[in-house]
Amino acid sequence: MTEVEIKKHKMAAERLEAVKNATFKFISKNIGKTSEYDVNKFILSEFKKRGLEPDDDYSAVIVAVDQNAAIPHYLPKKDKSAKIKGNCLVLIDIWAKLNGDNAPFADISWVGYTGKDIPLEIKTAFDRVIGARNFAVKFIQESLRKKRLPDTQEVQSAVTKHFGKMEKYFIHGAGHSLGIQKCHGNYFRFSRKSSAKMKIEIPFTIEPGLYFPGRFGIRSEINCYIDRDYQMRITTKVQKEIIKI
Repeated sequence: MTEVEIKKHKMAAERLEAVKNATFKFISKNIGKTSEYDVNKFILSEFKKRGLEPDDDYSAVIVAVDQNAAIPHYLPKKDKSAKIKGNCLVLIDIWAKLNGDNAPFADISWVGYTGKDIPLEIKTAFDRVIGARNFAVKFIQESLRKKRLPDTQEVQSAVTKHFGKMEKYFIHGAGHSLGIQKCHGNYFRFSRKSSAKMKIEIPFTIEPGLYFPGRFGIRSEINCYIDRDYQMRITTKVQKEIIKI
């Protein structure tokens, strides 16, 4: 991508951060009174307010509570949407681009909890996901020190192995490139079946997750790109703790 396109991606990432912060504040003020669908509508209104536009293929973003968060691509529907009550895990995954042409997407996932005492099993899963995300960053950086772009399959395998005994709960790719027309770009994606190499100056996500059917799911998603000096640049905020909503 061009320097201008990279700049537009960074601007979208900054605005998504503001949307994320506003969203958790909205939830905090409306615990017990709002639903996943209501929060989805709030997020889309924030996009419009901040000059962002979603992917045309989606009329919703991911807002998922407790067991719904165990479904990686869960999208809330008006007639089947959970209330956000006290002592709930909340996962949001939001993606958008600046209005106009030649503007790449940004795409982030964060988790929060609507209570003071976060259950140990949620804390444990969160720590494992954060560890896998950080491991993926270090794995890519180690390859870049040798002036080598890693294979996407290598990154996927490394993240999967890092989960160890919890590997079976990691059920999707570790990330994907970010496109201009669509959030999921056609440049590359992390997959066990992929033979593609990562590319210079193409923004991408790192987004490991663990999903426990009928219970809850955790995902942490950051955006990055590799510059011409083989330095990895992280363009989004990095979640280190579960947000207490």
